Amino acid sequence: MKALLIILICILILIFLLLIDFKLGRKKHISQTQKTTYPKRNSDISLYTSGPELFEKLFQDIQQATQYVHILFFIVKNDKISQRFTNLLKKKVTEGVEVRLLLDWGGSLSFSKQTITSLKNAGVKFSFCHLPKFPFFFYSSQERNHRKITIIDGKIGYIGGFNIGKEYNNQDKKLNPWRDYHLRLKGEGVQDLEVEFLADWLEGSGENIKYKDIFIHEGYKGKHLHQFVPTEGLFLQETFVDLIKQAQNSIIIGTPYFIPSEKIMNELIYKLKKGVHIQILVPETSDHIFVKEASFPYFRTLLSYGAEIYQYQKGFFHAKYLLIDDSILDIGTANFDKRSLFLNHEINCLIYDSAYIAEVKQEIEMDFKNSSSMSLEQLNKFNIWRSTKEKIAAMIATFL
Repeated sequence: MKALLIILICILILIFLLLIDFKLGRKKHISQTQKTTYPKRNSDISLYTSGPELFEKLFQDIQQATQYVHILFFIVKNDKISQRFTNLLKKKVTEGVEVRLLLDWGGSLSFSKQTITSLKNAGVKFSFCHLPKFPFFFYSSQERNHRKITIIDGKIGYIGGFNIGKEYNNQDKKLNPWRDYHLRLKGEGVQDLEVEFLADWLEGSGENIKYKDIFIHEGYKGKHLHQFVPTEGLFLQETFVDLIKQAQNSIIIGTPYFIPSEKIMNELIYKLKKGVHIQILVPETSDHIFVKEASFPYFRTLLSYGAEIYQYQKGFFHAKYLLIDDSILDIGTANFDKRSLFLNHEINCLIYDSAYIAEVKQEIEMDFKNSSSMSLEQLNKFNIWRSTKEKIAAMIATFL
């Protein structure tokens, strides 16, 4: 009994220390972070919702690079599609192309040392970013770089929800097919992606590359008006709230994880009371423990006020979008959850071109056709296992 008491005391002390670490780390993070604002730009934008199609185009663009390739992913796995990706990067170095690959330490924890050594030996400049560091080791271990950015020769850029791995290429038994939204851009906006990459590269590698020395954009102006919004575990909540406030008729949210903040929930409820039509789409199948159950309390509230909640049925849904009145469309790397709101470094693209939004709306409508509606009766039906998971999820929602 005495030994058990000692163990319990040690656990409580550990929890207390972790909470202090997190609180002080967060305070320091807030004090040192400034908001980055980019102007509205014009680029030609293409949307990819299928991994095989995206990877075919991405790899083709990398193959055609003549100057440099800059790539940041949250996750790169160790499998056939990942090996094809890394082999392509090594091949480009032999052709005289400068290649930099930046991966989030936590997201790509399984990326093998053997592969890293092979890349470096071939001449690829490689680095992890966001490694845990003292004095706030726990907080820094939770602060992830969730961006997915590719820049090729300063002319073509990519951002979105896809990472590199077999599940994203429709080769996973459970999460298949994988439905996601990824953007390819050609035009003015690529320069802003480059600025973000170089800042992240400096943080991860220590190499300070001057933008003017490497960016070779030729001044091509695309046709779709858009704006990049980077967030650093700060400012995303304000971005979402500002967008929601602009809604007069409709709000459509697509996200794999729905764990909003109190401010966002209050704004959604206010809009529902004002008669704004709100639809939320999430996956039926979950890829992480507890994230599905963490959303249920929010869904009960929103359903009671008239929102429509749908669960995607045709594979796994990982897209992240927010559509306001068919006039502003947000697509990017950020999920509608507390980790993206308050921990992850993200980048989203606000699209203002009504004709292009109408094209993407067809894909969004397809998402809903492949989904089933959720009812308040379903969520309120007695299920002790689900209720238990909900309670656990509520306690750790920030870290899901």
